Amino acid sequence: MTGIEAALYGFAAMLLLIAVRMPVGLSLIVVGAAGFVHLSGWAPFLAFMKTNVYYQFSSYSLSVIPLFILMGALAERSGIAGALFNAARAMVGHWRGGLSMAVIGACTFFGAICGSSVATTATFGRAALPELRRDGYDPGFATGTVAVGGTLGILIPPSVILVVYAISTEQNIAKLFMAAMIPGLMAAAFYCAVIAIVAWRRPDLAPPQARRQPGEGRRAVLRAWPAFVVMLIVIGGIYGGVFTPTEAAAVGTIAMLAMGLLQRTLGWSEIRGSLIQTAETTGMIFLILLGSEIFDAFLARSQMPDAAAGFVANLGLPPMAVIACLLAFYIVLGAVMDELAMILLTLPIFFPIVSALDVGLLPDELAIWFGILVLIVVGIGLTAPPIGLNVFVVSAIARDVPITRTYAGVLPFIASDLVRLSLVFAFPSLSLYLVRLLN
Repeated sequence: MTGIEAALYGFAAMLLLIAVRMPVGLSLIVVGAAGFVHLSGWAPFLAFMKTNVYYQFSSYSLSVIPLFILMGALAERSGIAGALFNAARAMVGHWRGGLSMAVIGACTFFGAICGSSVATTATFGRAALPELRRDGYDPGFATGTVAVGGTLGILIPPSVILVVYAISTEQNIAKLFMAAMIPGLMAAAFYCAVIAIVAWRRPDLAPPQARRQPGEGRRAVLRAWPAFVVMLIVIGGIYGGVFTPTEAAAVGTIAMLAMGLLQRTLGWSEIRGSLIQTAETTGMIFLILLGSEIFDAFLARSQMPDAAAGFVANLGLPPMAVIACLLAFYIVLGAVMDELAMILLTLPIFFPIVSALDVGLLPDELAIWFGILVLIVVGIGLTAPPIGLNVFVVSAIARDVPITRTYAGVLPFIASDLVRLSLVFAFPSLSLYLVRLLN
């Protein structure tokens, strides 16, 4: 059996194991180890496990992942998410569709201190969904809004997905965070535009609410001050050159803990729950990272990445057409696979292909631009049928809403995502402007 054949069989076996509900990380480990041993033998595999695994997990950059996850968990349990939603609701809730816009606005700010899509979806599924339902919003439209709002948890920096991409492709995390800012804010603006259009065409789906009393909006915003302070510390510290992303995550986590203790919204049970949630989520991510490292080593020995790059080069397609094809594949794959596993599984093959293309950008700019495109596609995969992890999360909270209605609710937002993807694809400066400005 040739290396290419072994790689193809490995992909099929890995997808089969995932389909029968084996954890993604464990599937990657089992198939990657079997393929490695088949191609190189036991001695090289054991030597690889003895050294590479240690160097991977002793990386200083990886510590940013549990820190950002812990910061988001503390923010969720300290009531900051509810305060953000109430602040946004006080400002725009009286507009037609304003309550849904408030969800998007609150998710945008929460994403700046969380970094996790699933956590953002679950948080606002509990904090905002009952309010939407009580105020007469269509159940499918309400759950769809929360599901797409949750994607802002990874689109607005800091983003765990971007951290993993940066580590996997050896890119600068701070530059990727800068590059994601404009496309992330575009997502929030496009989602609000979709809500306005839907509410204008179907007023029964998103009825307007009574205007709040004078001064109530100001008081609601003031109650959300801890979120704004932590966001300024983290984002301002990174972009201002005060902190590295890892240092900003540590300082932000301590600041969030201090805010919760100061306001007496964090007790021992909330802190303990945050630590457990962080340990569980980090363990899942690190298991996938370990599996990806082993599977990538198997692919490298199979020579499949080099063969794939050569095959694409021989097709004679224009560079932008090659990237468009890769993004189309990502959209299809993202609809049926976990976003983190999808990125780690495909980057060893796709990134060398992209790096060899000449699209008129510097090598590091090309890597950053492609990373933002992948991030947008991942956001689409989080809500698109038939999987749509965010849809499953919000459906677990709103058990009385059929999942088909939630999928119907997210479709207009997915259309806006495709428009945004096309714009960032056609105009790389949308993602590279801040990077170039702040260099």
